[in-house]
Amino acid sequence: MKIIKGTSNKVLEIDLSTGKTNILQISTEERKKYIGGKGLGLKLLFDRLKVGIDPLSEDNIIAFMPGVYMGTGAPSSGRWSALTKSPLTGIMVSSSCGGPFGMALKTSGWDGLLLKGKAPEKSYLFINSEGVEVRDANDLWGKTTVETQETLSKSGALLAIGPAGENLVRYANVISGHRFLGRGGVGAVLGSKNIKAIVAHGGEYKIEPANKETFVKARKLANKQINSNKTTSVDYRDFGTLANVIPCNDANILPVNNFRDGSHSKHTELSGQNYREKYNSKHHTCKPCTILCGHKGDFSGDAMAIPEYESAGLLGSNLGIFDSEVVARLSKLCGDLGMDTISAGSTIGWAMEATEKKLIQSDLAFGKVDNIEQTIKNISLGKGLGEDLALGVKAVSRKYGGESFAIHAKGLEMAAYDPRGSFGQALSYSVANRGGCHLSAYVIAQEVLFKLLNPHKTLGKAAYVKFLQNIKEIIDSLHTCTFTQYAFMFEPPLVKYTPKPILALLMQYMHPIAIQLIDYSLYTKIWSAITGIKISNKEIFRAGERIYILERYMNTREGITVEDDTLPERLLKEFRKSDKKRKTIPLDKMLKSFYKMRGFDDNGIPTEKTLKRSGIEIN
Repeated sequence: MKIIKGTSNKVLEIDLSTGKTNILQISTEERKKYIGGKGLGLKLLFDRLKVGIDPLSEDNIIAFMPGVYMGTGAPSSGRWSALTKSPLTGIMVSSSCGGPFGMALKTSGWDGLLLKGKAPEKSYLFINSEGVEVRDANDLWGKTTVETQETLSKSGALLAIGPAGENLVRYANVISGHRFLGRGGVGAVLGSKNIKAIVAHGGEYKIEPANKETFVKARKLANKQINSNKTTSVDYRDFGTLANVIPCNDANILPVNNFRDGSHSKHTELSGQNYREKYNSKHHTCKPCTILCGHKGDFSGDAMAIPEYESAGLLGSNLGIFDSEVVARLSKLCGDLGMDTISAGSTIGWAMEATEKKLIQSDLAFGKVDNIEQTIKNISLGKGLGEDLALGVKAVSRKYGGESFAIHAKGLEMAAYDPRGSFGQALSYSVANRGGCHLSAYVIAQEVLFKLLNPHKTLGKAAYVKFLQNIKEIIDSLHTCTFTQYAFMFEPPLVKYTPKPILALLMQYMHPIAIQLIDYSLYTKIWSAITGIKISNKEIFRAGERIYILERYMNTREGITVEDDTLPERLLKEFRKSDKKRKTIPLDKMLKSFYKMRGFDDNGIPTEKTLKRSGIEIN
């Protein structure tokens, strides 16, 4: 086994149309400016991707990028990114995964993989340190994601699509192990390129930090903070992300019946506490992981993954379904067929309401469970109404009507947090680069989970969204788990030992000072120790900002403007049924503040001055 100190700085580029390969060398300057993972992948696409191309054409490019942390044993570092132009939204999409493929790719000696063109025949790829081999996949076509992995797993760790990706469902995703990525249709892009799976041999290289002593000290502190933080060491470790169900219902932001309401008396049936007690859940996580948020349980003799909060929210309460086993089976079915649970649940929720309003004909209805599985199968195969639902909620609502209750932002179906009860999250949804993404800036944590910000005030929300977006870009480029930010930013003494009322007062009314006091230096120390490249907190924060602005600029070249930075009419003009205060979202005020802070013009486009200040070179 050979040793790589830090990073190999080699990215394998494959032209599927010709079978030719190219090795791209990553410079120290590129590494500092774009960190790795998502950031570096985005820059590689920016330099190569033509504006206006069809996402399902051979002109599209897809990048798979393990970050700098991968393979080093850094806490919660088994994560990697995929980036491409989305067939669902028509803009850039990035996604994060914790499955084994990233480790195998990295320990095959590659810091990234770019695919362009289209394979002439149905194929899968085998990658090792010497390059790539294109292999026949005709026998794999039609198999589920699980069946494909079982067939190919002896050759190495892999990612794979299911029937949804083969049939170009616009929100088809990708499996790796028992984890998924690809909101926005990464699986459909692979399907359009005739690629069923990518197998990486792995284990050919050992990754060692350039400065091992500094790395070990930083890793020890990071693990200590993760194990001291209540969210990472108790809530998510014991109950997974379903720990969010009860606080979100209490805050009236759990989506019920296509976002008509934000709470329900049966919500505890979908809670992590209920799943743990009822199905004897055990850890089922990414590797390596310190937080251990993933779980699996025993469902009537079947071992299955416990759903994530988003899956339970969109396939459960959003459809009026509160049977915990039914929701787990629907989530598993989506995974087997290879499609995103958020988009599937949201689109089916729209269809249920559209049926009520007689815009379409179907037997779908809120709370009715006996026809959901068949609907999901029909979507994956493009059969009947499923052919339209496979296009996503934005496209299908434009075809049949009902756009006012099609819950999405920029064409990406919205995650399971009703923003009428969280104004910072409302702004975050509207300006998230990939669309209705909850993770772009997870203000829910400050507004609802930790109760440090008033969720119905607009003061400071633009500043927090900007700050948290930059941090998220750093996290996805290092690459590590987004949940580490709870520990790394809330466990340092200044925050940890400040009484909560004082901390909340400072964060709400003195946000410029509060933001300056947040400590994210552990991210910087670990990255620098691994790469051997000196970088300051200021420089890494500017890199996060640069990545967000570059992606925004790429989206504006595809036509994104201020008119797209909005939310569905239901969320802006209608009240939740249980909301006695009748809250709607004052989005425009926050949006103007955000544009000013970001250096965007009134149309939401980064100015030439902003691009220059950020170090983004426009050809």
